[in-house]
Amino acid sequence: MFDKDTYAHRREQLRKSIKDGIVLIPGNVDVPMNYRSNTYRFRQDSNFLYFFGLDQQGLAGVMDIDSGEDMLFGDDHTMDDIIWMGPQPLLSECAERVGVKRTAPFSGLAEILEKAKQQGRKIHFLPPYRAENKLLLEDILGVGVKEQPAKVSVELIRAIVALRSIKEPQEIAEIERAIDVAWLMHTTAMKMASPGVYEHEIAGVVEGIAISGGGMLSFPLILSIHGEILHNHSHNNKLEEGHLLLMDGGAETAMHYATDHTRTMPVSGRFDERQKAVYEIVLDAQLRAIRAIQPGKTFKSIHLLAAGVIADGLKALGLMKGDVKQAVEQGAHALFMPHGLGHMMGLDVHDMEDLGEDHVGYDNEVKRSDIFGTASLRLGRKLQTGFVLTVEPGIYFIPALIEKWKQERKFMEYINYDKVQRYLDFGGIRIEDDVLVTSDGFKVLGRPIPKTVAELESLMDR
Repeated sequence: MFDKDTYAHRREQLRKSIKDGIVLIPGNVDVPMNYRSNTYRFRQDSNFLYFFGLDQQGLAGVMDIDSGEDMLFGDDHTMDDIIWMGPQPLLSECAERVGVKRTAPFSGLAEILEKAKQQGRKIHFLPPYRAENKLLLEDILGVGVKEQPAKVSVELIRAIVALRSIKEPQEIAEIERAIDVAWLMHTTAMKMASPGVYEHEIAGVVEGIAISGGGMLSFPLILSIHGEILHNHSHNNKLEEGHLLLMDGGAETAMHYATDHTRTMPVSGRFDERQKAVYEIVLDAQLRAIRAIQPGKTFKSIHLLAAGVIADGLKALGLMKGDVKQAVEQGAHALFMPHGLGHMMGLDVHDMEDLGEDHVGYDNEVKRSDIFGTASLRLGRKLQTGFVLTVEPGIYFIPALIEKWKQERKFMEYINYDKVQRYLDFGGIRIEDDVLVTSDGFKVLGRPIPKTVAELESLMDR
C-alpha cells in the first residue's frame, strides 16, 4: 500500500470533479472455481484499490460529495474466519490505514443508500463487470442487471479516467518493479525456447516467476508458435526447428500494478532470412512509433505512422504494392496488422477498460475509426504527460483472413496475394514495450528486454 495521504488526496481530487451526490465503489469478493470454498485467486477491483487501497474481500467504499465524508463498509471477521485464516485486522484498523474515519457493517450500506434515494440524491456507480457486484447493485439500489449499463454515472467515469490516466511517480516506480519480474519472465522463455520443448513447459516456469516476484501474471499468458492467433492461450504445441515463438506476458506487483511486453523469438536460436526480414520491419515500426511519442500528439496518428512503416516494409518484400499512404488510409495493411498499436496501462493491464474503452481511449476531439484494423485501436486521443501506454506493432499471416480477402478480391491494387500465399506457414511477430509519456517526449520503462536480432540471437546462443 501507499501511505494513507495518497488515498485521501485521490478521494479529494475526485470529489472536486463530481457535482453532488454519493459515489459508490464496491470492492470484489471471492469467486468459486467449482465449489464455494475452492476459489479463484482473489483480485481486488482496481478502482477500489486506487481510492481505498485495501486488498481484501467484502468491502465497499462510499464518498459523500456534499458532506465530504468517506465511509468503508464491511464486516469484522468471526472466530470461525480466524480459525481458518489466522488473526485479521478490524475494519476500523484497515480504514485508518487509508485515511477513512467512519466504518460500518456491510449491511449498513443498503440503509445509507436507501436514505440517499429517499432524499432524491444522485448515487454514482461504475459499470460492474462481475456477476456478484451486478447482483449487489440490483439488491441495494433496485437497479436490475439489464438496466445497469444505462444507469452508470458517466460523470464519475470521466472523472476517474482523468485522474487515473496521469500516473503518480510512486505508481511509475511500482510499474518498473513489475518490469524487473517481466524481464526475468521473458529472458527465461528465450533461454528455454528450443526444439523438443513444449509450450506448457515454458508457460509453467514463466507463471512461476510472476508468482515468485510477489504478485501474479497481469493477464493469462499468450505463448505460442501460432503467433498469428492474436490472443492464443493454448500451450499444447511442441517447439520445432524453424518455428517462431511469440510470448505476450506481463507481471503484476503485490499492489497490482501491471506490465505488458511481447517478444518473438526463433526456436532454433537464429532467425532465417525470411523471418529476419519480417522481424526487422516490425522492430522498425515499433522504434519509430516510440520515438514519435510526445504530449499533444494523438496516439491514433502514431498508430498510422507504424502502419505506414509496416506497409512500406511489406512493399519492399513484394507482399504489398501501390500507393502505401492510400493503402493505409483504406485499411489494406490490416490484413497483416488487424489490431491497434497499444493501450493505456497501470493498475489494469488494459488500464480502466472496465469503465468503457471509448471513455479511456477517445474523447470529443478524437473519435474511433470504423475501418477494419484501426477500429481496434484502444487508445487514439492526444497524449498527456504521465500516461503509461504500450507500443506493440505486429505482422501476422492469418490463413483464414488471407483466404477471405483473396476470395473477395479485396485491395487487389495493394496486396500481392500470390506472394502472400507463400507465407501461410509463417505465423506472426509482435514486439511490445511499456512507455511513459514525459514532458519532453517519452521514456521506455524498466530494464530493457532483448529485442534486436543480435540481442535475441546472442541470448539464445547454444
